[in-house]
Amino acid sequence: MNDEINSDIRSTKQYNPQMHSAEHILNQTMVRMFNRGRSFSNHIEKKKSKCDYFFDRNLTAEEISIINDKVNEVIRLNLNVVEEFYQKDEAQKIFNLSRLPEDAGDKVRVIKIGDYDACPCSGLHVTSTKEIGIFKIISSDFKNDVLRIRFKLIND
Repeated sequence: MNDEINSDIRSTKQYNPQMHSAEHILNQTMVRMFNRGRSFSNHIEKKKSKCDYFFDRNLTAEEISIINDKVNEVIRLNLNVVEEFYQKDEAQKIFNLSRLPEDAGDKVRVIKIGDYDACPCSGLHVTSTKEIGIFKIISSDFKNDVLRIRFKLIND
């Protein structure tokens, strides 16, 4: 990877790698369970984070439990987290690039978490899901067609 791309990655999203990787797994879990797309907004911090989804209701207690279980199951699989680069025109055939900045350039960095998730991203990530810890949804609420999920990580 060239120095310009490295510099761009370091200067953009400096999220906590464990929490950011967990957010990717949560997003893919939500896509698989509800088919509503990835979060349209998020705030990733070391102590707790949130993701906002376009939705039609709040989650049930059973759904929260299932999401927690599915995310933690993926984490326990000890999947490799790797980056790949695509030409922008090729990436737009595979991924939604609407959240990329206009000046993102011709190469798109994609973070892959095993065979579970692949998503364009400029943030920092773990190298393996075993580094994440235990995922736990701490609350969810629904307001104005937006489902907000707040979560944290518990380290062993």
